[in-house]
Formats: sequence, structure tokens, C-alpha cells
Amino acid sequence: MTAASWRGVELGSRTVDYTERDAILYALAVGATAQDLDLVFEERLRVLPTFALTLAQWAPDALGSRGAFDTSTAVHGAQRLEVLRPLPGSGSLTMMATVSEVWDKGSAALFEVAVESDCFVATWTLFAPGCGGFGGQRGPTSPKSPQTTPDHRLTVATAPNQAALYRLLGDRHHMHIDPAAARAAGQPKPFLHGLCTLAATTLALAQQYRAHPADLRRLEARFAGPVFPGDQLSVSCWRTGAIAFSAEVEQRPVLTGGEVEFG
Repeated sequence: MTAASWRGVELGSRTVDYTERDAILYALAVGATAQDLDLVFEERLRVLPTFALTLAQWAPDALGSRGAFDTSTAVHGAQRLEVLRPLPGSGSLTMMATVSEVWDKGSAALFEVAVESDCFVATWTLFAPGCGGFGGQRGPTSPKSPQTTPDHRLTVATAPNQAALYRLLGDRHHMHIDPAAARAAGQPKPFLHGLCTLAATTLALAQQYRAHPADLRRLEARFAGPVFPGDQLSVSCWRTGAIAFSAEVEQRPVLTGGEVEFG
């Protein structure tokens, strides 16, 4: 199959069970502390909406396992999340997944995998080298951060063991833990999951704007570069109706075109 032929392909449905323990482990993996009682204590638990992305990880993995692209070189390019209702503290979540779009970037293709449930709609953008050149449309340009001085600059520290912890939530790709697999993917060492970086940044933005992170309503960003466990992020943010943001590590972009809304 050419990349274009994957457009509209249904990836099936899946019902995933989770417990309070899973939601609490997730909160700790993305940077919550023991003081964040309503994120880490079952008696007060509010589930972080970005936890849903770990429950839906099967969908982009399913596309790769069907042979749409080389899973050793494809990377997670961007993520969108629209929250429809809060996730309960524990339970079952039924999701349906589709390849919603395929864009032709010349030397690569961009696959968009949409996952829908009663609680959220999430879209993965997967950058697949070697799959382009099929004569399709290039798609929309990447969103850009405001060109004005940021309203705030935040510091977000990552932990040396953060990738090892986050992968327990379901994304077991070897490049996040195994040095040899990371080198095969073009990186000098194992790197942090983009969704972990994004969730940690979202926690810091919620704190800055005095919102509760469980009140997240919409989130999107592009993954512009790797973050290695132990790196310190410098996050710039602007109030533009929604909250626009970007993140760097030592002036190297890692998140761009970010936008978040809290309810």
C-alpha cells in the first residue's frame, strides 16, 4: 500500500480498563508531587486528562504494526487533545481509531491517527521518513509561536529516571530506555516520550495561570526536538485567548506551536 491508501482506514476499537493506581502512577510520571493530593491520593482523585493518551497509545502503534511505515525511524510529530468530559477515577474506556489524514511532505509522509471516545478526541501526527512523494497535498503549515515577548518564562525540570517511569504507562518503545535502540533512531541516548514532556509542561502552565490541570479542555503542540531525562525545559507562554506556549532546552526548540485551554 502507498501512504495515500491508508487515508480513512479504520484501525478498530478497543476497550481499556484502568484503575486509580494507573491514574496516580501517571500523575507521578509526568511531574506531580506528593503535595498534589487530588492527583495522587485516591480519596480526592481527579484524573489528568492527558492520561487518556496513554490509554489510546494502541492506535498509533496499530498503524505501525500494520506496515504503514518503518517503526524504527518514524517519530511522533505532533499531538492534539480535545476533552469532552472528565475521566472517572477508574473504569473502562471504549475507543475507536481511524487514519484521518495522510499528508505528503516530499521525502516523508505525515499520518494523522484520530482516536474517539465519550471522554475525548485525540489525534496523533506521525512523521514517517521515506513514505512521501506520492503526489498528495502537503497539508497545513506548522503553527508558530507569537513573535512578541512572552508573558512568562517557566522552568520545568525533568528527572533522570522519568522515561523509565513513564514507559510503564504503556509506551514501551525501546528508544526510550535502550541506548542501542536510541542510536538506531538517530539519538545519542534514550530520550523522553514527547507526551511526557507535553504533560509536564501542561502541569507548569496550569500552575502559572492558576488553573487546575484536571480542568484541561484542549491541548496541542508539535514535537520539535528530543528531550533527554534530566534536561531542564525553558517554557515561554503568552495569553492569546487560549494560552500559547513553546519550550526549549538550552535554546534548542523541543515544543513549538503549543496551545492549551483550561475550563
